[in-house]
Amino acid sequence: MSDEQTSNRTDVDKALLGHATYRSLGEQRLTPAEERFEKARRTTGLWLAPLVTVVFLALPLDLPGDQQTLAGVLLGVIVLWITEAVPIPIGGLIGTAVVVVLNVAPVDDVLGPFGSSTIFTFIGAFILAQAMLKHGLARRFAFRILALPRVGSSTTGVIVAFGVITCLLSAFVSNTATVAMLLPTAIGILSVIAKLLQERGIVAENFDPLRLRVGAAIMLMLAYGASVGGLLTPVGSPPNLIGRAQIEEATGERISFAQWVGAALPICLFMFVVLAVVLLLLNRPEIRRIDGVADYVASEREAMGPLSRAEKNTLVAFGITVALWITPGIVALIAGNDSATYIMISERLDEGIVAVLGASLLFLLPTDWAQREYTLRWRDAAQIDWGTIVLFGTGIIFGSLLRSTGLAETLGTSASEALGLSTGVTITIFAVVLAVIVSETTSNTASASVVVPIVISVAAGAGVDPIVPALAATFAASFGFMLPVSTPQNAVVYGSGAVSITNMIRSGISFDVLGSVLILLALPVMVAVVGIGG
Repeated sequence: MSDEQTSNRTDVDKALLGHATYRSLGEQRLTPAEERFEKARRTTGLWLAPLVTVVFLALPLDLPGDQQTLAGVLLGVIVLWITEAVPIPIGGLIGTAVVVVLNVAPVDDVLGPFGSSTIFTFIGAFILAQAMLKHGLARRFAFRILALPRVGSSTTGVIVAFGVITCLLSAFVSNTATVAMLLPTAIGILSVIAKLLQERGIVAENFDPLRLRVGAAIMLMLAYGASVGGLLTPVGSPPNLIGRAQIEEATGERISFAQWVGAALPICLFMFVVLAVVLLLLNRPEIRRIDGVADYVASEREAMGPLSRAEKNTLVAFGITVALWITPGIVALIAGNDSATYIMISERLDEGIVAVLGASLLFLLPTDWAQREYTLRWRDAAQIDWGTIVLFGTGIIFGSLLRSTGLAETLGTSASEALGLSTGVTITIFAVVLAVIVSETTSNTASASVVVPIVISVAAGAGVDPIVPALAATFAASFGFMLPVSTPQNAVVYGSGAVSITNMIRSGISFDVLGSVLILLALPVMVAVVGIGG
């Protein structure tokens, strides 16, 4: 290989470690057709976003002023997010500034939600991920998964196996924590596959590993798989606890842990199959068979040798963090999630605080005590993807404003009245559609908090048992797969740089539709089978 070819050869590890939430056209390797499309898309957003906002604000709608203003600004922000006319985190900050300037709410009320525990979960988890990537621990995990029997021989096997692991973990660990802890492994797997593609000449020497379809499939499986697995138990995701508590309060019917799992298990199984099919069809891997990967994996694992001191320290910090993350779930299994013990432990072992504590250990565990060198330097931590943190923070802000201004409730009740909902089937359809739409622009926790009470009220007004519609809304609140701000896990994988916004929208809307249909068909049957409310 000539020196010129060597200089043009992509350094896969460097490319994946230096990922970013947003990359300008000059930072990407695009074909002429792709570059024309990207230029047109981003230019369109510059004029379409303000136009949509101004036109909406000028409409003679029967809405309170703050609600109409918020809706107009949010529509403009969504246009900026979709078109990437400006860096996506900046689009959210522009919207945040505009709602304050237009007096939707006082500045302290608007910016207050940015201090959410989820933000600190991101910060701590990203620092842990940085250490795992820097010191090669993520690569070890990736090779361990690829070494599993009948897994590493095909990209499909790798993606499905990784999805199964994600689903099982997220049933007991929060979706955000699951994705945060598995992200480095996902990047490690992508790195291995990218190098195989490079060595076999399937991609160009100077290819962009962040634009591989197999990378998008792995990352989206991580995010969406966590959402699917999170539905399996009441403690798998915050919307589950919120929805269940509101249903029990409204109906007086208790939904036990076993009843929840019994109803959710078949739905989650079918949903996972649908997810795998959708992702593999829309993000068809560049290579299907990874022949010879077993020998390659074995040689690479041997070459890595024993764990270094930095790897051991990272593993200690990571292990302590994961142990503290799963402790509330274990306590819930033993004592019940309405017990005083569970409430006390879950409040004190908040996932954001646990993530920050775990990350702090990386600056306390030494690799060279004589030189006072620790597992990470601050320079390493400063390189985490702050754009994703800003992006999701603005998403939390808009979710809070949707609730505080009453816009979410106005939209729900207006739609209910306009559609004349009067039967259990129509109310359940309305519940699912509303929950998915709301969760696209706010966190799934905010979606459940807003939509479930609306659905219960609509069902009560129509004289319909609210259990099925409210449970459907609770499940659908964990959807919202189209945008990075829809769920924390979407934001995390988008921050990897391996999933474009257009790819997330295309894959997300497909799974939104198919998953919603599955909920509508299967949930009423499973509620009857397990005897919830019966």
